[in-house]
Amino acid sequence: MSSVISVSNLSKVYASGHRALNDVSLDIHSGEILALLGPNGAGKTTLISIICGIVNASEGSVTVDGYDIVKNYRITRSMIGLVPQELTLSMFVSVWDTICFSRGLFGKKPDPAYLEQLLKDLSLWDKKDSDILTLSGGMKRRVLIAKALSHEPSILFLDEPTAGVDVELRKDMWSLVEKMRQSGVTIILTTHYIEEAEEIADRVGVISNGELIVVDDKDALKHKLGKRQMMIELEHTIESIPQSLTLWSLELSDEGNQLTYTYDSHSEHTGIAELLRAIDRSGLLLKDINTSQSSLEDIFINLVHNSE
Repeated sequence: MSSVISVSNLSKVYASGHRALNDVSLDIHSGEILALLGPNGAGKTTLISIICGIVNASEGSVTVDGYDIVKNYRITRSMIGLVPQELTLSMFVSVWDTICFSRGLFGKKPDPAYLEQLLKDLSLWDKKDSDILTLSGGMKRRVLIAKALSHEPSILFLDEPTAGVDVELRKDMWSLVEKMRQSGVTIILTTHYIEEAEEIADRVGVISNGELIVVDDKDALKHKLGKRQMMIELEHTIESIPQSLTLWSLELSDEGNQLTYTYDSHSEHTGIAELLRAIDRSGLLLKDINTSQSSLEDIFINLVHNSE
């Protein structure tokens, strides 16, 4: 798969001495949806801001469709649409004038039919003549998205797009994102809602303390880093794990009635059969057995915790 964005050895150190990014390298594939996960202050917004030409890098380079973002700023910026976290809109301008002006900034010819459909997709058509000042927070967020898409970019950045927005907007937004993906637009989003990343992203990257810890297909990530757990419910409570079962590093619940065994389901030897035989020999009576797979959220939490 071809790369539309190539980030190479990117670092950013602010005047205060804070290192927001540290030697980040990343290739973003054309037409994919990439979700960047990370705690507050991890460096997600800084990375996006550098690619979009808003912040200058301290070291490293970025190319967009083969064009260097510094030497060919106008070309690369015209390919990108950005929906920032903050509401950055002129309050005393109408919705229609806002998106028309934004389209013109990128040298695009007027296309009322395209802009009309865009506003309809975002449930904004009936607000087209309203001043931004009169809109609700959710409606203003919709205008930001329309503004980012007004010049028909081939790459869209969504920085925490659903933070603090209503369920209806979230639904509309992901419907529009899917429509854009089908038309070939490359989409990069940062989010705190891991379930959203798990649902819509093709690949997931995890950033912590300015470093890109991992980036991979979400299913491959769960395959490589995910663990399975077997919960063994006992007929009777116990105060401690029998000495004969210590080989399996079991965890005993606070109530004393459940043993949890964590294992790699892709390993040639999971140890399950041996464990069940050992439990039988120990005299413990089983009541029930259940298994579960690590979620993307579990993997994310473990990765960030281990990087700190």
